[in-house]
Amino acid sequence: MPYPAGHRTAVKRIIIDSARKLFNRYGFENVSLHQIMSGAGLTHGGFYSYFQSKSDLYAEVTCVLLHRPELENCWEGVHVDLSSTDVGAQVVRAYLSRQHFEDVENSCPMVALPTDVARSGKTARRAFETVFKAMVSVLERSLIEKNRQRRVTAQAIAAIVHRRHGHRSGCS
Repeated sequence: MPYPAGHRTAVKRIIIDSARKLFNRYGFENVSLHQIMSGAGLTHGGFYSYFQSKSDLYAEVTCVLLHRPELENCWEGVHVDLSSTDVGAQVVRAYLSRQHFEDVENSCPMVALPTDVARSGKTARRAFETVFKAMVSVLERSLIEKNRQRRVTAQAIAAIVHRRHGHRSGCS
């Protein structure tokens, strides 16, 4: 009997959510595929029918932030309106909020992983860069100045926010 429509997508999402929580808590390098699949309630053997490698899974975990904004709005009292003119300030406040800091498993997966990802495959590094660039674009939209420095300022803010928040897990 075949699986119902949407089964594969639902299982993939469960694996991604398990990986996000584990990566955030323990770091990319310290989590095994067995732990990820166990956290998803699945056997290790099924992993490769959904992903080619752990780096590919990390890419999905980071890119899910771009496609599932509810993850960024899952903390009580913290809200980000992506259409707002002050979205940059909202993102920084949310990112540095106590709720984001304390809810390790639901934090942005970019917080604890830059050093791990730097040693990972190209897919993971590209995913990290894609999400970082998206954050820079959001911050850049909120800056008043309309010159070339605006992008540099947005990059600096994004880097500082990631570095500052990453210290909770001992990352640099």
